[in-house]
Amino acid sequence: MRETGGRGTGGEADAASGSGSGSGSGSGSGSGSGSRGASGGAPDGFPPVRRGRMRAAFRGARRVLPDGVGRETLRERLDRLVVDAPAAHDLDDWVDIYGNDDGIIGELERRTAAALGTEAAAFFPTGTMAQQVALRCWAGRTGNATVAGHPLSHMEGHERDAWAVVSGLRMVHPTNAPRPPTAAEIYDLAEPFGTLALELPLRDAGFVLPTWDELTATVAAARDREAVVHFDGARLWECGPHFGRPLPEIAALADSVYVSFYKSLGGISGAALAGTEDFVDEARAWRHRYGGRLFQQWPAALAALAGLDRELPRLPEYVAQAKVVAGALGEHLAEAGVPWFRVHPAVPHTHQFYLWLPHPPELLNEAAVRQAEETGTMLFGRWGEPGPAGPPGVALTEITVGANALDWTDGDIRSATAEFVEFVRRVGGVMPAGAARAEAARRS
Repeated sequence: MRETGGRGTGGEADAASGSGSGSGSGSGSGSGSGSRGASGGAPDGFPPVRRGRMRAAFRGARRVLPDGVGRETLRERLDRLVVDAPAAHDLDDWVDIYGNDDGIIGELERRTAAALGTEAAAFFPTGTMAQQVALRCWAGRTGNATVAGHPLSHMEGHERDAWAVVSGLRMVHPTNAPRPPTAAEIYDLAEPFGTLALELPLRDAGFVLPTWDELTATVAAARDREAVVHFDGARLWECGPHFGRPLPEIAALADSVYVSFYKSLGGISGAALAGTEDFVDEARAWRHRYGGRLFQQWPAALAALAGLDRELPRLPEYVAQAKVVAGALGEHLAEAGVPWFRVHPAVPHTHQFYLWLPHPPELLNEAAVRQAEETGTMLFGRWGEPGPAGPPGVALTEITVGANALDWTDGDIRSATAEFVEFVRRVGGVMPAGAARAEAARRS
């Protein structure tokens, strides 16, 4: 059985049959960082794969499909920064002192504002701080401390309720569906709100994006409700190909935009909050109050500048290759006889997508590591729980397509997929065909 669908908010395909055909779509990071643990029981005596073994397998593999971070030694990361630094910034410039705007921090802020087409931008040590400052500023300016957000957003799921505990804000949800809210849902929200916060893409729903028309309609609905619009754009850098618009045109829809310097650009850390001059000036004051005026941040700024130079121009290429990889995985998992799986979105919206398989995470991690150890090929990173967008009783990995995946062909993915499925069988994982059919029926 094969089902296909697709609007901007999440075309996908699920598949299940006794013979094992099917495909789907998805997004994520190669290391499976969005996977939050184990779902279902592993076979008796089957230990979880330790981080050290996973890293050793990654470093020992000759070919690696998923991109990921945290797989370098300190020496290697410093060496890479030294190589990138001369082209990124004048190394005879002075180190920054408390973010002085005439040095490297100021240069990064100006480069970021130019890339987004905004009047100004302020560097922040973390995205969580940048988001809280943005929402706090807008609450004061609008006189309304209620934020319309999504329950799957980073602010709701990964910031320990800072919007409420630290900033004293309220959150209301136009929708609980695993996709961005629609214009109709914004109009139908039963109470006033001062800010609409949109995460683009919505990572915990599968890195999904609305269509351009859907996005502009949602923003217009917020304006009609007399609210401002904030983009949680941690991964906004890679959204251009999906929308078919340049970054400045996308950012212009919002009153403020947060972007990350490490999630897609390969930086060390840090973020920026962009908007009008007066908004950014106010954000700088709150940054100081929140403890974000660090003495020196030049290593993070230098790595961010290098990412703007090196990674930003390549992101469209990564997005295009992600579509190839997702399609090939769907085709060849079916070809290899996997009875049920889901790739989400079927056609990735960015360079990241989800893949679910019907086995415990521990089993799939063992299979992935053994494949790398025995064949020199690492097809998948870490597997974990299915997450809020997945069905129960399966495991999820996030796949991020970066530079190391660009030379993978359909044939490469076919052979690596067949190998991986064989390792799953050797480790002991076989999903009964009846269970696959039952799951497909439940979801149809």
